[in-house]
Amino acid sequence: MTSFSKILSAEPEGVRARFIEVETDVHVGLHSFTIVGLADKALTEAKERVDAAIKNSGIKPPSRENRKIVVNLAPADIKKTGSQYDLPIAIGYLLATGQMREFDPSKKIFIGELSLDGAVRPVSGALTIAKLAVARGMEELIVPAANAKEAALVDGVRIIPVASLSELIAHLEGRKAIPAQPRTEIEETAREGVDIDDIKGQESAKRALMIAAAGGHNLIMVGPPGTGKTMLAQALASLLPKASRDEVIEMTEIYSCAGLLADRPYIHGRPFRSPHQSASPTSIVGGGQNPKPGEISLAHRGVLFLDEIPEFRRDLLEALRQPLESGKATVTRVKNNLTFPAHFMLVSAMNPCPCGYYGDEEKACTCTASEILRYQKKISGPLLDRIDLQITVPRVKIEQLRKAAVTEKSGDHMRQQIKKAREMQHQRHAPLSKKASLINAHLSSKEIEKIAGLTAEAEQFLKQVFDKAFISARGYYRILKTARTIADLEASLVIEKSHLAEAFQYRVRAEVAQ
Repeated sequence: MTSFSKILSAEPEGVRARFIEVETDVHVGLHSFTIVGLADKALTEAKERVDAAIKNSGIKPPSRENRKIVVNLAPADIKKTGSQYDLPIAIGYLLATGQMREFDPSKKIFIGELSLDGAVRPVSGALTIAKLAVARGMEELIVPAANAKEAALVDGVRIIPVASLSELIAHLEGRKAIPAQPRTEIEETAREGVDIDDIKGQESAKRALMIAAAGGHNLIMVGPPGTGKTMLAQALASLLPKASRDEVIEMTEIYSCAGLLADRPYIHGRPFRSPHQSASPTSIVGGGQNPKPGEISLAHRGVLFLDEIPEFRRDLLEALRQPLESGKATVTRVKNNLTFPAHFMLVSAMNPCPCGYYGDEEKACTCTASEILRYQKKISGPLLDRIDLQITVPRVKIEQLRKAAVTEKSGDHMRQQIKKAREMQHQRHAPLSKKASLINAHLSSKEIEKIAGLTAEAEQFLKQVFDKAFISARGYYRILKTARTIADLEASLVIEKSHLAEAFQYRVRAEVAQ
């Protein structure tokens, strides 16, 4: 006697997923339980979890059968990782041995890890698998109860939250149906961390932060220790507008695949990632033996802050160049390539020299000219060329810290300006792209030329600047993008000369570095 069953599951690959067929063959013979199909260590141990879970659910387990059991995960040439196959293996075994009533599994996907008592534990990548289910026309996605809200962020498939193996069996046999998880609504949460209102003085730096937030531009801050560079970077997160539902799904998908959602159903706010200087290129860009998103992808639609950027490894910094241009990180492997989204704002801070006091009005610098040059050259010209806003953050005098800054713009006023500027961009860019989140920093050279809208005076000024100063082609288009953002902050439909002049002053450091 030979019995066979086939259950659908899925394998996350990067931030995508693909179907995996869990085939179970059971026939009479000496007892054995084998899992084949290029499974990793966690998956080969599934047979022990499945056996104990079935036994503790009151059903005859594989270990008490004098049968040869073979579980094949197809396609066999794709590496299978993780513990999400426990649930489909258990259901496949029960079907193949006739220990549960038959049902049609062709339109259902099963994922979930089993504990020894039969409870179903959460797994990584539930949202990615839910998107696959929608794209392939599946009717039901059976997920652990802890993953249900995450999976229900997408519409088009019934999400069945399962707490235990016995509960799922009752549902599949029609004895006690499990209610489908309702669509997850995204709730706005209170802002956390440093607020822009917490910072006294530094008006020029705040202006640069507002431009960066409005257009998604990269920013580098140079100044002596203690001037508030780190605090300014943290305050930038408080200026960014609320993420749209599509952006929340994008960010949640990345964190889910990385296994970093914890007990959250989705990412509540735009991420702020601040890796240490000792980080490896793989941890920043992504990859590894079982490729996972790196810090640049975890900062997608948010901020990646590199404090003391010259202290990071040179190869790591150079690895940022391609993602900064393309908005994605590609991890190349022998069998396939994985692409992770990486539309992030690079915000960095550095001292002007090794001792930190070059150019400071109050404390003398002790570095030699060669030491200063060598230190500043740690940031290569090509990388600096990709940073739109390059500012100096001077020391704030004690008088400014103590007095009430009545001339300073409030954080709420700045956020309103940024919100209106972003709305202008979304309306203007709608004909250019299907993605409503397209902002000025993400425009291609062709797109910015099409929508720039320079006045005659601005055209003449730009020509003069281009003739007299060495500006790369990339620098030219980045100046246009920054100027377009400055114009948007003033609700101007055209780019004036003053907008270009302000944008150019933020590029001086990059052009000198060339």
